[in-house]
Amino acid sequence: MEAGVRNRAAYILIASLSLLASCHGVKKKRIAVIPKATSHIFWLSIRAGAEAAAQKFGVEMIWNGPPQETEYDRQMQIVDSMIAQHVDGLAVAAAERQALNRSLDRAAQLGIPVTVFDSGVDSTNYMTFIATNNYEGGKMAARELARLVGGQGSVAMVMHTPGSQSTMDRERGFDEVMNAEFPKIQVVARQYGMSDRSKAMGAAENILTAHPDLNGIFASAEPSSMGVTLALKSRGLAGKVKCVTFDSSDQLIEDLKSGVIDTMVVQDPFRIGFEAVKTLVDKLNGITSPKQIDLPARLVAKGDLDKPDIHELLYPDVKKYTNAP
Repeated sequence: MEAGVRNRAAYILIASLSLLASCHGVKKKRIAVIPKATSHIFWLSIRAGAEAAAQKFGVEMIWNGPPQETEYDRQMQIVDSMIAQHVDGLAVAAAERQALNRSLDRAAQLGIPVTVFDSGVDSTNYMTFIATNNYEGGKMAARELARLVGGQGSVAMVMHTPGSQSTMDRERGFDEVMNAEFPKIQVVARQYGMSDRSKAMGAAENILTAHPDLNGIFASAEPSSMGVTLALKSRGLAGKVKCVTFDSSDQLIEDLKSGVIDTMVVQDPFRIGFEAVKTLVDKLNGITSPKQIDLPARLVAKGDLDKPDIHELLYPDVKKYTNAP
């Protein structure tokens, strides 16, 4: 009997140790993904792509970011909190190109791999930068707007926010092409929308008031695009002032269908989020991704909306991977 008790106790001990080891063995790696903001559909699509990658590769994705893109201090706090938790990987879209430099330096010192996505930073302490080629996207927008206005006239730009590298690259590409390739087109006004559709609408209305003969307008990000379309509709100028926007949302697609927008420059945020997580999973498995991964933007006109690849690009299955309404 005594031997049986000992054998049973030994069996329970071995089983318990096996269960404990099993629990430790399946503990998921944690990847923190920190966007510039959480309120716009662009960032919800990023989140969906990141969660899709997390599910595919068996990691835990922690999503946290400030409500608005101008809350630089809040984003720094979130990044620093994730570093203090010593997550296994960090993906971040910097709201301001210099604000996170010290945080990224600290992550490097602790051996936490970092992927920067969407918008660049001045720090070099990151593994991979993955984003739309925003400079080329801005050049595409300039050439398209120039085509729409017939290569001459006056145009304007409603910009995003100061210090946002991704949108600054778009705006720089737009200006450089207009200056170099279209001498008969004058960029008569540039104003910031400050990542707020109401402020962007006000900026656009100011431009339209100051330049009643404006031929075309470019908006360099989703909030600016929304503000511009609202201004054009409120002034009865839909279809009269040629409009090229950057990014996509359900409302912007409706404005494209109705002729308020002539062409959208569209990114693939779902893929950006997916690739951001994938590069970190690869690093944890001993594979280092290239220092920079550029993804192309696409021009989308009304006639493109029925194309299957465009439909997939414009309508990522956000609800499948997030709790978004």
